[in-house]
Amino acid sequence: MANLNKVMLIGNLTRDPDLKYTPGNQAVCEIGLAVNRKYRTKEGEDREETTFVDCEAWGKQAEVLKQYMTKGKPLFIEGRLKLDTWEDKDGGKRSKMRVVIENFQFLGAAGGAGGGGGGERYVTEEGGSSSRGGSRGGRASSGGGGAPHQNVAEEEIPF
Repeated sequence: MANLNKVMLIGNLTRDPDLKYTPGNQAVCEIGLAVNRKYRTKEGEDREETTFVDCEAWGKQAEVLKQYMTKGKPLFIEGRLKLDTWEDKDGGKRSKMRVVIENFQFLGAAGGAGGGGGGERYVTEEGGSSSRGGSRGGRASSGGGGAPHQNVAEEEIPF
């Protein structure tokens, strides 16, 4: 039987990215992501729940996240689940589930909310990236193919 470990999340950063380097000079960045879910109860009451997810990125991705992201900004991530286990100072076993980021995409307008043409950047685990400007939504990919991108003014977008 085949195995699959894939996570896709859209949320807002709960804190500024924390960039550190391993003794081997490998960059690692830890972020917290708040993912909201809206739903309606059987009684018709609107509710919202928030799930907080710890994530980590490595290498060039870690440095890019630190450079461009701050607390509150929206982010789309693709990654995999990883279970970290360790012993605490009292000898007890501890564990924590986190997402290792393999790809990510900045969301929202470039330069902050309400600013200009809304550029996006999609960064792959291998450190490659592709830029896309002038549109909202969608996904810029690191691969080729597909229709060429056309610049569209934000006021021309019907949503």
